[in-house]
Amino acid sequence: MEQPVQRGQRSYGRTILFGLLAFIYLSAFPYHPALRSPNELCRLWQTRALVEYGTLDINRALVDYGYVGDLSVKDGRYYPSKAPLLSFAAVPIDAALRGLGGSYRYAVPELPLVYFSRLFLTVLPTMLMLVWLRRFLATYVDAPVADVFTATYALGSLALSYSLLFMSHQLSAVLLFASFYALWRTTRGDWQSKGYLLAGAFAGAALAAEYTSAIGIAGLLLYGAVAILSATGGAPERIRRALHALALAVAGAAPFALGLMLYHRACFGHPFHTGYRYLADVAYQPWHTGGFLGIRLPDARAFWLSLFSPLRGLFALAPFLLLALPALAILRDPTKDKPPERALFWLTAALLLMYGYFTASFSYESWGWTTGPRHLTALVPFLILPASLTVQRLRDLCTPGERTRLGIAAGLCAVSVFITGLVSLVNYIPDVASNALFGLAIPLFRAGFLPPTIWAMLGIAHAWTSIALIAAVACAALLVGFALIREQSSEPRQRIHAASVIPALAVCAIFLGGLAIARDRAHDAAALGHLESVWLGHDGRPVEFWAR
Repeated sequence: MEQPVQRGQRSYGRTILFGLLAFIYLSAFPYHPALRSPNELCRLWQTRALVEYGTLDINRALVDYGYVGDLSVKDGRYYPSKAPLLSFAAVPIDAALRGLGGSYRYAVPELPLVYFSRLFLTVLPTMLMLVWLRRFLATYVDAPVADVFTATYALGSLALSYSLLFMSHQLSAVLLFASFYALWRTTRGDWQSKGYLLAGAFAGAALAAEYTSAIGIAGLLLYGAVAILSATGGAPERIRRALHALALAVAGAAPFALGLMLYHRACFGHPFHTGYRYLADVAYQPWHTGGFLGIRLPDARAFWLSLFSPLRGLFALAPFLLLALPALAILRDPTKDKPPERALFWLTAALLLMYGYFTASFSYESWGWTTGPRHLTALVPFLILPASLTVQRLRDLCTPGERTRLGIAAGLCAVSVFITGLVSLVNYIPDVASNALFGLAIPLFRAGFLPPTIWAMLGIAHAWTSIALIAAVACAALLVGFALIREQSSEPRQRIHAASVIPALAVCAIFLGGLAIARDRAHDAAALGHLESVWLGHDGRPVEFWAR
């Protein structure tokens, strides 16, 4: 059995880095009730309907709590257009809060319902996933590299953005990675074959959380097939093991798949009719018609903007993910007779191809008021190992040329945490803005519209807690950069690679300068004005967390 790689010592700042990570995840509360966030509230209105009225439709909730968007309508009954898992998962949270609030209608205010639903269903699952991700990375790279890329994923990618929102994108990423982790451990022989049952259950839950999880599930099926069929043993035995694994996975997924079909039948009259077939807003209907479920032939504009737009591009917000691309050759290296690595190569390549095609063939405008291309959130965790392998190769070679490249990699990680970390503290990004960092986040903070925190809701000075949150992001960015360019040494105090500092700083300057140049003040003015008008606490009055 392959053992985790444990070369070198952990970064001296590991405890501080992960402490900052926990502080950011547990403190940030980017929410503004006046925006009526449709993707979040349509789910929570169904949660309210289930708890208070015992119905799947949200007609009465719309009357009692106000109209929201992202709805479907069938036979005069309104439902969220989204997959239903989050709505049902929030039921015990709403019920518990209702019990604390007095068990009457309107007993649960909006702010605590949103915060605790995020905390238990998107924030804490991601923090648990980081434990699995770190263990997975440590099998292939040094402990310091595993630490840095775990933290960079958590703070410098869409993982942070969608952990801080009550949307299904990060939860589906967590469930898909959990499915992969169970599959990976089982195919390696670490777990018994019942691990395939668990992998199937996580995959089924991911589909019930978000329909586009089907893309990730297809990649996991390919990974499992390659890993099992390329293992040792005769062909009949390998085929038998593959069929046994598939049967267990299907059995694990079956309850979620069956529940999803029953939900569709109850709401939309057919087990395979989703809410997108009956969208209440006719303006959104063209996005989901034509082709296969709205997926058409690729469009170069949608592909380019989703990846490189200064407003919402995946690599513009998280450039460290570019490090994953050269590492595909490492996973594919034909000189290594390691079936698990070959399976990881095919998984990564297939997910890149499928998610890339989806991004290019679906409407770019459908990303909406969000941070980054939200439907690529589930792809991101599967790019972390390839990215970390690229850095591990540079650290192992340790020549002057590699030290320069290592500095570039460190700069990419640091600037990713800085950009995505600050943008995620805003997290509602109007489409008319030019770029999310210099067009929205920084101007808002400079004008005094500081990021909301849970501590401010509880009466602690708003300005200080918000400034501490911004400072935590900046400190985390510095830590991940310096941790990568420290010399590997047995000495307790490790030195910085001097040859790596200049390229690291240059990369940060180039990316930040490029975003600053891409700013369009005329377009940003309208977006800023709107956000300032709805910003939580913009009128100067203290915000009550549990307002009756």
